[in-house]
Amino acid sequence: MSQIAISVKGLKKAFRDKEVLKGVDFEVRRGEIFALLGSNGAGKTTTVNILSTLMKPDSGEISICGFDVKLQPDHVRQNISLTGQFSALDGMLTGRENLMMIAKLRGVSSPAQVADQLLERFGLRDAANRRADKYSGGMKRRLDIAMSLLGNPAVIFLDEPSTGLDPEARTEIWNTIKELAGRGTTILLTTQYLEEAEHLADRVAILHGGRIITTGTLAELKQMFPPAKVEYVEKQPTLEEIFLAIISKKGEI
Repeated sequence: MSQIAISVKGLKKAFRDKEVLKGVDFEVRRGEIFALLGSNGAGKTTTVNILSTLMKPDSGEISICGFDVKLQPDHVRQNISLTGQFSALDGMLTGRENLMMIAKLRGVSSPAQVADQLLERFGLRDAANRRADKYSGGMKRRLDIAMSLLGNPAVIFLDEPSTGLDPEARTEIWNTIKELAGRGTTILLTTQYLEEAEHLADRVAILHGGRIITTGTLAELKQMFPPAKVEYVEKQPTLEEIFLAIISKKGEI
């Protein structure tokens, strides 16, 4: 079995006369947390929408778990799940009812049992019979991610998973993402929070100007930055400093 879960080569996408993606290339290994980092409008959500079959690319070769996104979209959908920037919950239903509904749509056997297991796993058992619109932001996000696990997808796309959350809820989501990766799930997350990428990602790709301008581990990206400053202690650059340095360097070329 290939160790590459996601392969993207020469991905291009334009809207009217504006070219958003100008030839995006990257690979994500199985069981990896891969962060796609970029400013607002960089094309992160467009990339995720194409990879998850919600949008067609203009050109490029994209495969998920060995299946071609353009030629085998149904096979791709059977292997993925997507949690968008905004919760996809039915606020009129309880947390348990939301899980049951998606479980039945995905053809999960014993949907009630699976729903109860996920509620327990995500710390939502006590709120299981409460309407979802009464949940806090962190609880809604946890329920959203729990719903995305129904059917045991091999790949999960998380589009800016902690946007709008307070620090405590953000930490909850980070712990959940780490747990998922620890169980072997491949995770591609988009974020504009540099701290989030630094905290979670095995590897980071920076999307800028319609292309991936660099990819690597945090340690590899730090090697592109000027040597650490020696003050009272050696000061290592943050991912924010690395990101800004790389972006400004590309802008000079």
